[in-house]
Amino acid sequence: MPSLSPLHQRLAQQLAQRETTGTRRRLTQVAAGLVDFSSNDYLGLSCHPAVRTALQQATAEPAGSTGSRLLTGNSAAAESLETHLAQFHRVEAALLFNSGYAANMGFFSAVPRRGDTILYDEASHASVKDGIRSSFATAWSFRHNDLADLERRLARATGAVFVAVEALYSMDGDMAPLPELATFCRERGLYLVVDEAHSNGIYGLCGEGLVAALGLEVDTFARILTFGKALGSQGAAVAGSAVLRDYLLNFSRPFIYTTALPPLTVAGLAAAYHVLPDLTLEREQLFELSAYLKRTLNAVSGLRVPLESHIIHPVFFPNNPGPEAVRRIAAAAQQAGFDVRAIVSPTVPVGTERLRLIVHSYNTKEEVNGLAAVLGRQ
Repeated sequence: MPSLSPLHQRLAQQLAQRETTGTRRRLTQVAAGLVDFSSNDYLGLSCHPAVRTALQQATAEPAGSTGSRLLTGNSAAAESLETHLAQFHRVEAALLFNSGYAANMGFFSAVPRRGDTILYDEASHASVKDGIRSSFATAWSFRHNDLADLERRLARATGAVFVAVEALYSMDGDMAPLPELATFCRERGLYLVVDEAHSNGIYGLCGEGLVAALGLEVDTFARILTFGKALGSQGAAVAGSAVLRDYLLNFSRPFIYTTALPPLTVAGLAAAYHVLPDLTLEREQLFELSAYLKRTLNAVSGLRVPLESHIIHPVFFPNNPGPEAVRRIAAAAQQAGFDVRAIVSPTVPVGTERLRLIVHSYNTKEEVNGLAAVLGRQ
C-alpha cells in the first residue's frame, strides 16, 4: 500500500480524532420494517397515493431537466408550481431551489450586501450559517429565542439589518417567538427572514406554515420553504416579493449555476401541494401524538423531553452520558424494532447529546408506548 501524502495524513488524523470522541459520522441503511420515529416525512406524503399517481404519470417526461432554469431547465410545470406556491403561502412570488440548503445559501449569499448586518439565532441550521459566511455582510448570532440579546446585538448593526430565525428548530423542536419577533422587526425597520423547513405543511388551516398561521406574512421579508420534510420530496423555494424573486433569479449563484429540479420532482411536488389542504385529520393526529409522546416519555424515570418541543422531540438522559452511550441506546431501540437516531456533536453542542424522535401522522399511541418501554430499560 502506498504511503499517505501529508494531506491524506492530516485528513486521517482528523477522522481518528472524531473516532476517539465518538463523533465520527458513517452512512447507515434503514432496516426494513422498523417503526419510523426518525424520518422527516411527517404526513406520509412520500407514499401518498395521489403523489405516486402523479409520479407514474410523469414518467413520460425526460429523466432530467437538462440544464439550469436560465438555460434549458425551465418549464411550464416549474413556473406553474411557483405560481401555486405564491398563492398557497400568500406572497407575491416564489422561486424554486434544489434543496433547503441551496435556498438558504442562495438567499443569504446574495441579498445582504457589504455594509449590511445579519443577526441570526444561534440555533439556526448549518445552511443558514454557511449562507451567512458566503455573504459580505457583517453577522452576529444572538442567544436562542432571546430578544433582549437580539436588542443588544442590534446596537452594533449597520445598513439593512436582517433577522434570521427558524419557525420550528430542527434539533430542539421548539418554536421561534414569531409574533414578538415580527413586532420587534417592524418597529425598528428590520427584515425578518424565517426558515419554515419543519413547519411548512404542518401549521395553518391548509398547511401554509407558521408565518401564515399567525398572520405574519406582511411582517416577513422572506420565507424559506423546504420540501424535504412534510412535503415528502426534495427541493425548496424562497417566498417573498416579486422584486425579491427577480433579484434572486439575477444574483443568486446557487440558483443560476445549478441544474434545475427534474420534471419528476416538480410533478410530485405539485401533487403533494394539492393534497395538503385535505390533510387536516393527519395534522391533528400529528399534534395529538406529539403531546402524547412528551407525556409518556417524561413519565419514564431517567428520560427528559422538553415540554416546549413540537413534532421533533429531543430525549435527554441523566448526567449527559456522552455520544457513545447515546448511540448504544439508539442501537438498542433499533434492535427492538424502532427507527431511532442519536444526535451528537458537532451537530449539537458537546454535552447535549440526545435521541431525536420525530412523530408522524401514521404513528400510533401503541408504538409510542412500545418505544417508551424500550427506552425505560436502557
